[in-house]
Amino acid sequence: MAPVPVHHPINTPSGVNSQLMKNQLEPSGALDRFEHTDLTPVIGREYPTLNVVELMQSPNADELLKELAYIIAARGVVFLRKQDNLTVELQKQFIQRLGELSGKPASSGLHIHPVLTETEVFGQPQEDKEVSKIDSGVFKQLFQTSRVDTTRSHKKQSSDLWHSDCPYENVPSDYTCLRLTKVPPMGGDTVWASAYEIYDRISEPMQRFLETLRFTFHRADYTATAKANGTPIFSGPRGSPENVGEELVAIHPAIRTNPVTGWKSLFAAGAGVGYFNEITPEESDMLLSYVNNILKDNHDLQVRFRWNHVNDMAIWDNRSTLHNPTYDFAGIGERVGTRAVSCGERPYLDPASLSRREAAKEKGVAIGDWVKVQ
Repeated sequence: MAPVPVHHPINTPSGVNSQLMKNQLEPSGALDRFEHTDLTPVIGREYPTLNVVELMQSPNADELLKELAYIIAARGVVFLRKQDNLTVELQKQFIQRLGELSGKPASSGLHIHPVLTETEVFGQPQEDKEVSKIDSGVFKQLFQTSRVDTTRSHKKQSSDLWHSDCPYENVPSDYTCLRLTKVPPMGGDTVWASAYEIYDRISEPMQRFLETLRFTFHRADYTATAKANGTPIFSGPRGSPENVGEELVAIHPAIRTNPVTGWKSLFAAGAGVGYFNEITPEESDMLLSYVNNILKDNHDLQVRFRWNHVNDMAIWDNRSTLHNPTYDFAGIGERVGTRAVSCGERPYLDPASLSRREAAKEKGVAIGDWVKVQ
């Protein structure tokens, strides 16, 4: 039996389609027969033998893909190995179908990157704008050109790279899949963090305060990069009729509800992402530093993935995770891949929704907690 939507009567926030708030699914067990390992109590699952193309060609493909969409939303990120028969077109169909089967609006398609699809660094603009080529060599060339201050060091900390995909859009991403077609012999791992767990580690009074705030997301660095390279910002639509214009700015709830699981997560986090509204700049800086420290300082809400093989793939939910690439392979090898990003719904907070740990407690499910040592 496929996951079945669970409908809960709730108040609809202003400007949010009430239908978007009724997509909560429950697991069906349709994928239980496939070998899998949960990599931590909090985040990450690997299916070492599951093949996406075979799922898509199964007689009950929709049932299997809907279950996979739920698992990705619940576990944050799912890892697959050696997807050698997955073409770019099938990768696009796959990630779009995950969103459709889990209830995203009919108007939401695949995101078009505002910079990478237009730049001439690739030799010419990409013909297929619905995928992004992830190329470490190109990224270095492209984004270094936007640096204008030569009087300061530009050495980076890895903590500067935490982000979710396209929160600067009015309709940001639900699911992303990245498949690497060239991997270095070592290095280049990617780390994901659970935004469900970040929210759960915040005290209840602070949770309630954060739920009253909105957050302005922006990507001024993309605008600077495009200008430095003499290329335009792709003005859209970028995967949704609401994602248009050259100003990459959007205002969303600081805490959001994932419509697939019904769980709350911290959305306002990451490096260089923007600022909290309704409070002073000083208070915003302090609050963003606080939540980012939870993100960065707690390895037990993170999972690290080693790209062992060509065509290894990760699929993650941007509503409930952040991720961080590791650029530690200079002089060792190259890291190249194909990324497809699905646009989901306009973010919202359902005040009646629960946190992940609250939902688990309500169902009597053990999901891992601190071992008490006397």
